[in-house]
Amino acid sequence: MRILVTNDDGINAPGLAVLEAIAAEIAGPAGEVWVVAPAFEQSGVAHKISYTHPMMIARLAPRRYAAEGSPADCVLAALYDVLEGARPDLVLSGVNRGNNAAENVLYSGTVGGAMEAALQGLPAIALSQYLGPGTEDLADPFEAARRHGSAVVRSLLERAPWGGGDYRLFYNVNFPPCGAAAVRGVRATSQGYRRDSFFGVEAHISPSGRRFLWIKGGPQHTPTAPGTDAAENLAGYISVTPMRADLTAWDALDDLRARLA
Repeated sequence: MRILVTNDDGINAPGLAVLEAIAAEIAGPAGEVWVVAPAFEQSGVAHKISYTHPMMIARLAPRRYAAEGSPADCVLAALYDVLEGARPDLVLSGVNRGNNAAENVLYSGTVGGAMEAALQGLPAIALSQYLGPGTEDLADPFEAARRHGSAVVRSLLERAPWGGGDYRLFYNVNFPPCGAAAVRGVRATSQGYRRDSFFGVEAHISPSGRRFLWIKGGPQHTPTAPGTDAAENLAGYISVTPMRADLTAWDALDDLRARLA
């Protein structure tokens, strides 16, 4: 099996090393693991592609490349340059430092990388490690992902629907904010919504007197509805959410047609 690995935390991120180990276990001794990851952190870039300017790409080692672009850029670079047309059997994105559950999905470069792979017709999984009080004192905050990641990926490959169609299914996996031994299992979930937890800005004055705005996130441990991703993560479960890039609000379409007729 040939597996492509990318992320949004950057080529030197500890979560990427975790995902490389997971990929190596899935690929097996005869398989190949290729890494094409951002040269610098690209958190929060979502599904951005850099079509208005070129990006530099550098070979760091055999099957290991850094690109000055987003995770989606890295997937495109891998498919159409690095791999020279030899398409991977699977694309893994992560393991992100922090959760990509609920509304975070919409901002996530980790999810954006998996989404681009799905748009290219490839099986893809985004993986993220929820952080919190339960991971603060661990020697390895990615312990849950490291211990359970390969089993989750293998289970999805063997048992989950992947589907075809114009907008292929991909999967968003979040590991709970606890040690590996405390993980209670795996749950299929929908995407949640944290009420009263929004991104905003906070103003700061630099030493030179200039005014800057920092993007500030909301509380990450706000419960979401039962059965949704963040709620199950906070209860100790690994969440697996099937996703598509199609943003159509199908539940509103017939009503809109009737109103506009």
